[in-house]
Amino acid sequence: MAAIQPILDKVIVKAQKNERATGMGIILAGSSKEQPVTASVIARGPGGMIDGREVKMYVNEGDTVLIPKNAGTEFTMNGVEYIIIRQEEILAIVS
Repeated sequence: MAAIQPILDKVIVKAQKNERATGMGIILAGSSKEQPVTASVIARGPGGMIDGREVKMYVNEGDTVLIPKNAGTEFTMNGVEYIIIRQEEILAIVS
């Protein structure tokens, strides 16, 4: 993703499919709860001074993270859907 570079504390992620389904493709009822979304970090900003405080970036390209459902701003580039989110909104890094 060389065509877009996030600024400051912004992170661009690509959501992964999290739906639990049966072998027949029926989505299970328990999967409809508001659960975090697993996403891959595509790009990140450099951090820096934001609102008078130094922000260090903890996520890196290629990391898998958990983000709240409906967090950030969705956009499409070259037919691929991405989400841009502030680092502080990321819930966890999955190892």
